[in-house]
Amino acid sequence: MQNKRIVITGGPGTGKSSVINHLERLGYNCLHEVSREITAAAQKEGIDQLFLEKPILFSEKLMEARVRQHETASLLKDKPVFIDRGIPDVVAYMDYFGTLYPEKFSHACNTYSYDLVFLLPPWEEIYERDNERYESFEQALLIYDYLKKTYITYGYIPIDVPKHTIEHRCEFILNNLHV
Repeated sequence: MQNKRIVITGGPGTGKSSVINHLERLGYNCLHEVSREITAAAQKEGIDQLFLEKPILFSEKLMEARVRQHETASLLKDKPVFIDRGIPDVVAYMDYFGTLYPEKFSHACNTYSYDLVFLLPPWEEIYERDNERYESFEQALLIYDYLKKTYITYGYIPIDVPKHTIEHRCEFILNNLHV
């Protein structure tokens, strides 16, 4: 199988990290979500929620990290590379919050492409809030819509992953790699 960059995305609390972790245990190359690291680093500097206080700075840091992940994925050969969120997620979240942003964000979405996008739907039964996940479930529903619209805008056809066990979700993803 040739190298493929595959995005696993969805609103907050949909099981993305659990799916990525399971795929990694199965031996696949996986690149993990970077927003929590950026948020934690800002909190050490006394900024509670960087995205809310300085949305463009947060989004620039996030975009830079996701571009690095995209480049890293191209170095991993012979297997697909699963990436927890892609560059268009940055734009989707800014659109959701009504944040005006420079063209460089859209340019990055057009420059760095992915082979497949799997979209995990909102799932209230597994949704949990924590220190970095401040959105309500109702907000998670709206974010899902923004994510789907954004990926479609940039030419992707997101594949909806059914609500099921982690094992079945991963099996669904692996069975649909040739779409």
